[in-house]
Amino acid sequence: MAWILLIIAGFFEVGGPVGLKLVSMHSKYFIWFIGLSILSMGLSGYFLYLAQKSIPIGTAYVIWTGIGAIGTVLLGILFFHDSANIFRLLFLSLILIGIVGLKLVH
Repeated sequence: MAWILLIIAGFFEVGGPVGLKLVSMHSKYFIWFIGLSILSMGLSGYFLYLAQKSIPIGTAYVIWTGIGAIGTVLLGILFFHDSANIFRLLFLSLILIGIVGLKLVH
């Protein structure tokens, strides 16, 4: 169950930077997107807290930030026209390998 909570925390972690990006693009909806960011970051922290009750803090933190980073980069590529060059994808895959490796050795 702790691993599921950690994955949920990682998904909510993506909401913070995405909300801030949306604020920079659509200032008319400032309060909504800031609210999205704050809510998402709060939920992310709460689920991380729950997951760390059973998962070592170092492992949980790296996986949490890794899921957030990978998710943010992928959403940036898909929706915000961020670069998807081979080197970005290569280094993104290294983060994913690290996440899977930490799960396997836990």
